[in-house]
Amino acid sequence: MPMINKKELTSDIVIIGAGVAGCIAALALCDSYQVTLIDKSVLPEERIGECLAPAAKRILQQLNLLTEFEALIDTNITQAIHLHNLGMQVSWGQEKPHITDNLSNPDGFGWRLNRKEFELFLRNKAQQRGVECIWPARLRGSQYNDNTWHILLEHTNSDEPKEITICSQFVIDATGRQAHFAKKYTDRQQSDRLISCWATLANNSENQLGSICATVNGWWYSAPLPNQRRVLAFQTDSDLFSKGLNRDTALFSQLAQQHAPLAALLEGNQHTLDLHGITSANSTRLDTFVGQQWAALGDAATSFDPLSSQGIFNAMASAMQLASLIKKSEVIETLDNDIHQYFIKTYQQQIEQIWDSYLHHKHYFYNQEQRWSSHPFWQRRHQQTPSLNWG
Repeated sequence: MPMINKKELTSDIVIIGAGVAGCIAALALCDSYQVTLIDKSVLPEERIGECLAPAAKRILQQLNLLTEFEALIDTNITQAIHLHNLGMQVSWGQEKPHITDNLSNPDGFGWRLNRKEFELFLRNKAQQRGVECIWPARLRGSQYNDNTWHILLEHTNSDEPKEITICSQFVIDATGRQAHFAKKYTDRQQSDRLISCWATLANNSENQLGSICATVNGWWYSAPLPNQRRVLAFQTDSDLFSKGLNRDTALFSQLAQQHAPLAALLEGNQHTLDLHGITSANSTRLDTFVGQQWAALGDAATSFDPLSSQGIFNAMASAMQLASLIKKSEVIETLDNDIHQYFIKTYQQQIEQIWDSYLHHKHYFYNQEQRWSSHPFWQRRHQQTPSLNWG
C-alpha cells in the first residue's frame, strides 16, 4: 500500500466543487481573498444541462469574461463551441406546438452550451486569475474549531495519495445535489421523484429549435448541441419509469417517435442514438443554506426541475449574490457575532426568496397542462401548491 504524504495549507475561502457555481464564486471572490477551489475530477464531467439564459450575459460582463466567451460562438454552427438559443417549439397544454423565442428580450439570445467546454473555460479563467486549484481531490472530512474550518482532502493525482488539510475562514459547498459538505450539518428534502433519461444523437436537421412535448407520464425535451449533436431526454417520476428504457435504444426511439416533432428529429438518425443513462431531476433543497462560516451554493442549496431551464443561470446568479454578501458584510475579516448572524440571516432569506419564486413558477407551468390531469404524474404536480409543506 502506498505511503500517504501529508500537507497543510491555509486559505481565506475554500470552495468545494468546480462546476459552474463554484467557478463563478471563485472568480467573483479572488480579487479580494485567497481562494482555493477543489474538485473530485481532473476534467469536467459530461452531463445534461446546456441552456444558459440571456441574463447570464450581464454576469459574464461583470466578471470580464463576455468577450472571450462570445469568441467561442461561431456563425458556422459546425465549428461553434457554443450555439445561440434560437427558441423552443412547445407542445404543452395543447397538441399543436407553439414557438417561444428571445426576440423581445433586451439581453438578446441565450445559448446552448457545450457544458463540459463551458466549465473547462471557467476553470481555466479561475486558474489564470490566481485561484489555487486542487484536483482530483475528495472531501474526507471537515471540522470546525477555534473559529476556523479544517477541511481534510485526499488528493489522488499520482501513485502516492496525498492527504491535504486546509485551514480556512469560510467554506462554500458547490458540490451539486449531493451537498457533500453541507449534508453533515443540515438535512435535504425532496418534493418529487422526477428523473431524466437522456441521450444524444446526430443533428442533421435544419431545424435548430429546441422542443418540449408533454405526454401522459411526463415530458420530452430536445435541443441542438454544438458539434452537430442534439440532446433528447424523457422526464418522468422514478416509479413510473419504464424498466430498461435507459438501456434500450429501440424502446427509447419508439416512445419518442409517438410525438411528431421528435419523430422528425429521429428520422434517419436512430442509429446515432447514444443513451447516457438516468440522472436526478427533482426539486430539492437544504433545510438551511448557511451556517457558521459556511454556505451552500447552486444545486447544493436548491436544485430545480429542468422545465425551468434556470439551473445554470441560478448557479451563476446565486454565486454572484453570495460573493457580494461576503464582501459587503466583511464576514471573512471579523469574528464579530452580530456580523456573522446578519450574514446567516440575510443569505438564508435570499435563497428562500429564490426558492419560493421557483415553486410559484413551477406550479404555474405544470398547471398549464391539463390533458392528463387524472394520471399520476400530472395529478401529483397539480395537487402540489407553491407553499409546499416540507416533511
